Amino acid sequence: MEPENCPADDVRAEIICADSADALKTIDDESLGLVVTSPPYNIGKEYELDKRLSLEEYLEWLRPIVKQLCAKVKKNGSICWQVGNYVNKGQVVPLDYLFYQIFIDAGFKMRNRIIWRFNFGLHATNRLSGRYETLLWFTKSDDYTFNLDPIRVPQLYPGKRHSKSKGERAGEPSGNPLGKNPSDYWEFSAEEAFLSDPVWELPNVKANHPEKTPHPCQFPSELVERCILALTNPGDTVLDPFVGAGTTVIASKKHHRHSIGIDQSPEYAKLATERLNDFLEGNLKLRRAGQATRRPKPGEKVSTVPDTWLKTAEHAGDK
Repeated sequence: MEPENCPADDVRAEIICADSADALKTIDDESLGLVVTSPPYNIGKEYELDKRLSLEEYLEWLRPIVKQLCAKVKKNGSICWQVGNYVNKGQVVPLDYLFYQIFIDAGFKMRNRIIWRFNFGLHATNRLSGRYETLLWFTKSDDYTFNLDPIRVPQLYPGKRHSKSKGERAGEPSGNPLGKNPSDYWEFSAEEAFLSDPVWELPNVKANHPEKTPHPCQFPSELVERCILALTNPGDTVLDPFVGAGTTVIASKKHHRHSIGIDQSPEYAKLATERLNDFLEGNLKLRRAGQATRRPKPGEKVSTVPDTWLKTAEHAGDK
């Protein structure tokens, strides 16, 4: 995922502190190559506490914004809408199910429902813990930008060859030398992704992640980069109407796409601007794409079962 060879100085990056619905009015219709964002889930995060909405109110708030976004995308453009679940009094509603119909009603077509799996997330005691979210990829038409080569991953079986039934191709390598299609399942473990299973690693931004900021729901740069590389070309414009910590703008700049980031919070608009400036100065820490996730080594304190747990297990076995 190295940046393409084109002048970075010619690429515009703009961060707007405003309500998305208002700011979108200033953007020309059919001017965007890609919209990639993760809207608020309305689950009580710190930036949502003053506007906790019912599910119906939440959808009514975002429906006109989606309509605006659809008008801003070029005919060969895409929208990547990354969401989790709406949770109310222990009841879970999958937001992708609800937003799917909103985009279809706007005339868009879904190309993939991508599963992003991670090991740290929504804990629970009266249901299974949430460990994945979804990214819906919609296109405005059947003539859309899709670049597979920049996002290919290593072949699982590079030595596999065609069988005798393939005629002239018999005995030749059956895979693409540039790598395989990464599939629509992006997982936490890079080691498994590259050596065992056809999946991608995408650790979420928690704890000691190098990209961690005060923003409570920050998605990783690698997730955005893959969307940008696959669905746009250098010089296209990328928009994030809920830019948060600025990840989309930074990833766009890195790969020579123009970008616009919108956030109504002055605090997060300032954070995004600071991170963008740090990136331009070469001081921003970004996790390297495809980097294996660190696993605790045997003997480390964090990988050693506490004595209290052993006693608890022994006690449970006696019952």
